[in-house]
Amino acid sequence: MAANNTPQGCGPDVDSLYYNLCDLSAVWGIVLEALAAAGVVFSFVLFISLLASLPFIKDKARKSSVALHACFLVCTGGLFCLTFAFIVGKDFSTCASRRFLFGVLFGGCFACLLMLSVRLNILARRDSGPRAWVLCLGAMGLWLVEVVINTEWLIITVVRHPLLLLNVTAESSGATATPCNIANQDFVMALIYVMALILAVVVASLAVMAGKHNRWKKEGACVLLTSLFSVGIWVAWIVMYVYGNNRHGGPTWDDPTLSIALVANAWVFLIIYTIPEICCVTSDDESQQSHGDEMFPNQGAGYETILKEQSAQSMFMENKAFSMDEPNQGIKPVSPYSGYTGQLRSSVYQPTELALISKAIGQGNGLHRTSQW
Repeated sequence: MAANNTPQGCGPDVDSLYYNLCDLSAVWGIVLEALAAAGVVFSFVLFISLLASLPFIKDKARKSSVALHACFLVCTGGLFCLTFAFIVGKDFSTCASRRFLFGVLFGGCFACLLMLSVRLNILARRDSGPRAWVLCLGAMGLWLVEVVINTEWLIITVVRHPLLLLNVTAESSGATATPCNIANQDFVMALIYVMALILAVVVASLAVMAGKHNRWKKEGACVLLTSLFSVGIWVAWIVMYVYGNNRHGGPTWDDPTLSIALVANAWVFLIIYTIPEICCVTSDDESQQSHGDEMFPNQGAGYETILKEQSAQSMFMENKAFSMDEPNQGIKPVSPYSGYTGQLRSSVYQPTELALISKAIGQGNGLHRTSQW
């Protein structure tokens, strides 16, 4: 019987809770599973690349936002991981994680985006932003509000039902676990604070465009596009989750709706914001370095030239002093052009001991011949 009830694509030892991960008739589970797994890997690669580029970021205004970008990537990777909780079946642990982590992870993403928008507003007007620890504290404060709201809401709704103590009996009789007994409208109402964060991000990113420093408006445009796409995704899944599923698909469409919302919004975070942001940071540093090289193209060469001229001049002075100390020949008339040898001043001829001895011998022979005469 168990073998006959096993869907096509799943092994006989697979628990029924994980049928959506391998059931070929439920294509949405396999597709979303692949997209979520690719998103987890891609988020990890971007996180490593962001940390690896940290020593090469010279601009302090951009370096102060790396911590927020890292937290944003962690929350985005968490959204991809949470997708698997919506693909698998319902039990106490999966339903509790769905209800708690959905708002917490989205709250973390939009809290980071909101603080990044505040930072861009300050930079667009003053060209100098706040410190990194101020931004991190602000994002953490906004995120903790959603954590407290979801924790209180989860505790109240679970404790309200006395069936919590009879979970094992309820599940064995075919009933759903207590955290799953929640209306779709209540699930959406618990995310009002996250919706407020989304609207705040839209308004703050629009304000960046009114700044006077244009180089920060690129990042503001990325935040604005990300928030607008997020608004569209949230409006679509809320309408489908609250109204569309009850009228057309029933409760069986609830899990695909929430899974698609998670994967779509997480990929929007990566493609529209994270990747352009990392590219913008590295390209700005390279442009600043090339701009500095163009402003002072021959600084090193000129300095070396000055050193060479000074060394050549000092060598010439030393050789000149040495030539002045040499004894005069006395008898031979010295021509004013005798010092010119066709060589540079830095290579003036200096007589050796062997040349002096041979010269003295030649002079001695000449004196002896004159004496004979």
